[in-house]
Amino acid sequence: MSVNSIRNLIEIANDLDPQKIAVKDKNTAFTYGEIYKKVNQLAQYLTSLDLEDGSRIGIYSNKTSHKVIAILSVLSTKYVLAPITRLLKAEQLQYIIDDCKIECIITDKQKLPKIKDTNFDGLIITTESCEDDMVSFEEIYKCYKGNYSCKINGHSNAAITYSFASSGFPKGVVISHRNFIDGARIVSKYLDLKKDDVLSGLLSFSFDYGLNQIFCSFYKRATFAIHTFVTPNEFFTHLIKDKVSVLALMPIHITQMFDEDIHRLPSPEQLNNIRIITSSGGNVTDKMTKNIERFFTKSNFYSMIGHIEAFRSAYLEPSQLKIRPDSIGKAILDVELYVINQEGNECKPREVGELIHRGAGIYKGFWNSKEDTNNSFKSIQILKNVINLENGLTDEIVVSTGDFVYKDEEGYLYFVSRKDDMIKSSGYRISPVEIESVIYKNFSKISNCAVFGIENEDIEEEIVLVYGGDSEIPKNELLFELKKHLPIYMIPTTIIYKQNMPMEQKNNKKINKTFLKDEILKLNI
Repeated sequence: MSVNSIRNLIEIANDLDPQKIAVKDKNTAFTYGEIYKKVNQLAQYLTSLDLEDGSRIGIYSNKTSHKVIAILSVLSTKYVLAPITRLLKAEQLQYIIDDCKIECIITDKQKLPKIKDTNFDGLIITTESCEDDMVSFEEIYKCYKGNYSCKINGHSNAAITYSFASSGFPKGVVISHRNFIDGARIVSKYLDLKKDDVLSGLLSFSFDYGLNQIFCSFYKRATFAIHTFVTPNEFFTHLIKDKVSVLALMPIHITQMFDEDIHRLPSPEQLNNIRIITSSGGNVTDKMTKNIERFFTKSNFYSMIGHIEAFRSAYLEPSQLKIRPDSIGKAILDVELYVINQEGNECKPREVGELIHRGAGIYKGFWNSKEDTNNSFKSIQILKNVINLENGLTDEIVVSTGDFVYKDEEGYLYFVSRKDDMIKSSGYRISPVEIESVIYKNFSKISNCAVFGIENEDIEEEIVLVYGGDSEIPKNELLFELKKHLPIYMIPTTIIYKQNMPMEQKNNKKINKTFLKDEILKLNI
């Protein structure tokens, strides 16, 4: 059987290992055979809705085994998955619903009220029985029992995942079925994943890093153990009880897991099952690395980077972590990375230029945004001064990442800065414009404001809000209102009032954020 979609992985796993535990959470566990049956039932029901091929199905729910089944079911149809992070408020949810014209949403009891706060008028499916007029998984499993088959083309759209862009609005990137398979294949290869591994499902299933953990598990027919981080004690219990051997993290998780009295943490011997740890989505500090080395003595730690436009670009091998701890590593399998200057020439060692990604993992473009697609997805002609474009090759697409980096003499990459002013905090890319627009909309007393990030060792960057107006607003009042409209990871941690905001000399209508940032950093010193 050829493998060009996640659907193929589900079928292969059912044929070869139907009795093995595929997915488990705190309350349930399903074998590959059971997953196959339930996915077929739900996919059969979704197909019976007779929506147009390519219609978007949203998933907005908490993280459980049922959510994994929902994801796999949508990917077993000719519809397109639109995973929505559970932390979003009704305003962001409404934007995504409208932007990609979601026609059906799969949700749970906890998230249903948020959907009702929007004007969504499509079909709602619930993972558990909620209301008489809503179809639940339980009802679908009772009614749909026939065989189900679906042929899926690898180049077809599989998903649209949303993250915030510098414009202030979420941008959806379109991912193909082949993209998902390539990601699972490549990561499984360089991490040397095995059939007897247990992968931790700690990450959000709304982004490609978290989805890749599911797909890698199915690719190797391993076991996927779902967990949501609440406290360090519960997290370590998950690692020990579920016998986790592969742990995918973001830097914020490393900070959170060690935010506990050291005497209450498990001994390194209790964590010997962990053989692989990965981190992506932000900078790993020296403090984080030392804690990992201290408690996970039998594990290999892989620091990785990816981009919104391409799943994975580079990783740093564990053997290089102490030699060059500041490096982001080298290109992953089937990917070529180039550093070019403004003239389009390849940069010399230590010369800073833009990182260009060529090869596997490049997504199809931004949904509903030709401008963003054109800004990031470029013709291979951008590399005409670097590589030999045989026979006038012009139709290959590469990604202009917007990351400024340099290579050392041995070819290892080092991150320097971003093109835009996006904030990276707790593993999330956060748009200052999004926060500023909420402030202007809900605080008439604020005449102008500036949101930006300052370095924080534990979460990479913390969010700072500086605002101006006739009078200062109590901080608690500001925070109370912001929490109504923004997810918790977008709430500023530092709030400063200035009666007169500094403006840029060249544009006296634009706030000088550089001046404000320098001023705050001096005060912190």
